[in-house]
Amino acid sequence: MKLLKPTLIMLCLICAGALGSLRGYGASPKRDLFALKIYHLQTNEQADRLDHYLQQAYLPALHRAGVSKVGVFKQNAQAAGAPAPTEQLVFVLIPCRSAQHYTKLNLGLEQDKAYQTDAQDYLKTAFDNPVYTRFETVLMLAFTGMPTFHLPALKASPAERVYELRSYEGASEALHQNKVAQFNNGEIGIFKRLNFNTVFCGQVIAGGKMPNLMYLSTFENQQDQEAHWQAFKNDAEWKTLSAMPAYAHNMLRMDKYMLHPAAYSEI
Repeated sequence: MKLLKPTLIMLCLICAGALGSLRGYGASPKRDLFALKIYHLQTNEQADRLDHYLQQAYLPALHRAGVSKVGVFKQNAQAAGAPAPTEQLVFVLIPCRSAQHYTKLNLGLEQDKAYQTDAQDYLKTAFDNPVYTRFETVLMLAFTGMPTFHLPALKASPAERVYELRSYEGASEALHQNKVAQFNNGEIGIFKRLNFNTVFCGQVIAGGKMPNLMYLSTFENQQDQEAHWQAFKNDAEWKTLSAMPAYAHNMLRMDKYMLHPAAYSEI
């Protein structure tokens, strides 16, 4: 019998744990699983090489494995007067039908001859000339209130668009579940009514920051983003929902990333 490589064994264990988490959260087969890969880069050369890998090798391989759309997002230019970032981040969003689908597509890359050929620079890079500093993977289960990802209905060119990725951590598992319930019981509906063009809402089941949820909203441009959040802040339904004692203290910390889609992004 051919033995699995250690990385594949680890992947199977991670997804097995994810499957257990899905059962614990009352999962349904109709809820997407989102994988968010976050690449950390130091140089523009690394950024160019990663773009080539994603566009020419990784995304085509994911399509062959049954993933219909893949999102690739980069950080927007820094604000005037802000300190220069110490690294570049590239976010790759992979919507999957299930944890089994995610496991299968990753294991299948080693058997995909076209991928093995097209990804040579990425796979065979020298130790002193890496494509990235590191990458992390976050696995998320779609909320019951938004069980699948949505393509944004935007008219602006990808270069003009603003994609806002938010991460909400909770002080405890119970408070985190409470924040998810707040989304399902009203917050998602408000976003939809105010046309936030939300791509996904996901409950983190494996990642470096837990308990945690993440969601991605999209806007035509920076002014549109600011106007939407002002409308949300002043919305009567949101004021009522956020003032309810049942939802008090359910978010401990927020991280926000202002992004734009890569020219070849499909989301």
